[in-house]
Amino acid sequence: MPVTFITIQNIENQQNLIINRPKSGLSLQGNLKVPGDKSISHRALMLGAIAQGETTIQGLLIGEDPRSTANCFRAMGAKISELNSEQVTVRGIGLGQLQEPEDILNAGNSGTTMRLMLGLLASHPGVFFIVTGDTSLRSRPMSRVIKPLQQMGASIWGRRGNSLAPLAIQGTALQPIHYYSPIASAQVKSCILLAGLMVEGNTTVTEPALSRDHSERMLQAFGATLSIDPETHSVTIEGRPTLKGQNVIVPGDISSAAFWLVAGAIVPDSELLIENVGVNPTRTGILEALEMMEADIKLENQRVVAGEPVADLRVRYGQLKGCTIAGDLIPRLIDEIPILAVAALFAQGKTVIRDAAELRVKESDRLTAMASQLNRMGGKVQELSDGLEITGGTLLKGSEVESYGDHRIAMSLAVAALNATGTTTISGAQAAAISYPDFITTLQRLCD
Repeated sequence: MPVTFITIQNIENQQNLIINRPKSGLSLQGNLKVPGDKSISHRALMLGAIAQGETTIQGLLIGEDPRSTANCFRAMGAKISELNSEQVTVRGIGLGQLQEPEDILNAGNSGTTMRLMLGLLASHPGVFFIVTGDTSLRSRPMSRVIKPLQQMGASIWGRRGNSLAPLAIQGTALQPIHYYSPIASAQVKSCILLAGLMVEGNTTVTEPALSRDHSERMLQAFGATLSIDPETHSVTIEGRPTLKGQNVIVPGDISSAAFWLVAGAIVPDSELLIENVGVNPTRTGILEALEMMEADIKLENQRVVAGEPVADLRVRYGQLKGCTIAGDLIPRLIDEIPILAVAALFAQGKTVIRDAAELRVKESDRLTAMASQLNRMGGKVQELSDGLEITGGTLLKGSEVESYGDHRIAMSLAVAALNATGTTTISGAQAAAISYPDFITTLQRLCD
């Protein structure tokens, strides 16, 4: 098999990924590790910055989004060493001690950075902050976190009725609330819990369904007192704890592993072992969805590392079957829906994805992006108001497709191209580096 069928084309500031699938086909074989979990990486940096003492982080994701978080907290007084996957040191400044930055805080493309950070900024009395991001982030809704913060007494101003960045925040003493979130969102929940750190009394968030719980786990590890009611999907945090620096080990990101799980499941004669992947129950919706599609996936070497469940994931090629993905499962796999849409193209029958309107306000409108680009490759994808309807079994053909500057779209299209005849060119493929800097080189190695 030729080793040059995956190439990179650089045109000015844009990177095109060209996948020329051999006529004889290909298979994916080997072991790999995926980057550190993005959600855990963000939270480790943030809590390390506001804790007392030193925090060490092993396995941190070295992507653009965590860099944005680190740069923002450096600007507010935290001492954070150069980011690397071996060990990062954070010297915290203590709860309530964030300093007024000399310049505008830039969250880049990271919605997690901006939304979670707002809870901390709004709760620092007398300190003024301005936060912005790139073009994509400035178009994404912030009202979902601003409204509950305003209920706590926050002073926040922004474009379009205080809903879009840039945002100006005048820190003030907040009041505890019990917030009933209309959506299951870890970002909304985490923002309010982080704001609750600085208030006198208890702050509670109740969600309509279970969302990822990395913030709860890490807050408890750093010394915060939380009570969790799984039946009502409620979390309560006691204000004014003493947070102390910790040693954090970041497992591999299951959202990144999802691309290889689907690739191994749809590319004939493939078998992959993805090592050291976080399998937190609030994040394993992708495994449940692929199980519903009858994918051949096994969890091996299951263990607990630094409070987070971890396993090695083995995937083998097999015939998938269509299914319906909706309801309470959606919040636990919202980021994996683009790659699940690719899996559905190679499943027998029809796959229906509903209750996923949240995808319209991510880095791109992911429903429109996946439907339009997969259809350009010959897929049969119907866009719904809150999801997708995908008819499997159609042969894909190489085409020129667009990432929309969205890392998950870029990587999902690359996986689809592995089973498409001819040549596929994905423009804007550099977006993959936001969450998975080594995605393309890993793809090249596995296909060699």
